[in-house]
Amino acid sequence: MTMPALTRRSALFAAAALPFAPALLPRAAHASAEMMGATMPSFNRFKLGGFEVTTLLGGTRALENPQETFGLNATPEEFAALSEANFIPADRSQNFFTPTVVNTGAELVLFDTGLAAEGIVAALAAAGYTPDQVDVVVLTHMHGDHIGGVAGDAGVTFPNARYVTGAVEHNHWSSAGNEGFDTKVAPLSEQTTLLDDGGAVVSGITAMAAFGHSPGHMAYMLESDGQQLAIIADTANHYVWSLQKPDWEVRFDMDKAAAAATRKALFGMLAADRVPFVGYHMPFPGVGYAEAMGDGFRYVPVSYQMMLNG
Repeated sequence: MTMPALTRRSALFAAAALPFAPALLPRAAHASAEMMGATMPSFNRFKLGGFEVTTLLGGTRALENPQETFGLNATPEEFAALSEANFIPADRSQNFFTPTVVNTGAELVLFDTGLAAEGIVAALAAAGYTPDQVDVVVLTHMHGDHIGGVAGDAGVTFPNARYVTGAVEHNHWSSAGNEGFDTKVAPLSEQTTLLDDGGAVVSGITAMAAFGHSPGHMAYMLESDGQQLAIIADTANHYVWSLQKPDWEVRFDMDKAAAAATRKALFGMLAADRVPFVGYHMPFPGVGYAEAMGDGFRYVPVSYQMMLNG
């Protein structure tokens, strides 16, 4: 009996058919793989001109009953409708804490220090840094989840750093009788530079007044080789409820009217100029864009844009 010739075309068809003919192949028995648990990346690094920017996952936790924090002046029906329209639950949310490291090529600048010293040290280590490498610590404002890592049981966390913060913010908390500020930030006054709107942290990093969340809350604009990125800190605390509804009140905004006005002004500028930003409480890695939408803004998370800068 003559065997049919095996042409290249018939061989390709035969190979393509193999996945659809499992009965023809022996199957090895395997034990079920163990559940590994959900994970998240601990840092995200990208280029911005001549700068290198790294966002750090300083922590994350779930929040029950988020309307007790966001949308205080919205009805439950409005809050539920906006949440459903954005595919998120109205009764739970996830909060993120995202310090940012900027390597300018000359200095290592850390924006905010997270909740505690051990947390920021671990976050830095995951990204390949040690606390003694930090040259400048910028405190956007004095709420505990931003200054908590300045010092711990072992003393000052960043032994070689100088500190930068807003003058209005520092002056307010200096007389507020706040334990966190008094024990962690006040002792560093001699190493601290106070800035006003438009002041420079280092070359290419400029302070922007973003008052309302706290009396002297600051955002910062990074500029390098024609590229820009804003560090907005707590200008917005949620990517849906605070951006799409900038007038919705947030429990932690100390001056709620001023905070709403700041959201409209800052995100209006970022949207018009198509400038990306890092938000301290945005979903990690915390980097995105604002798109004007009605009376508010839509958060557009980055995809691969920053990878193209390398």
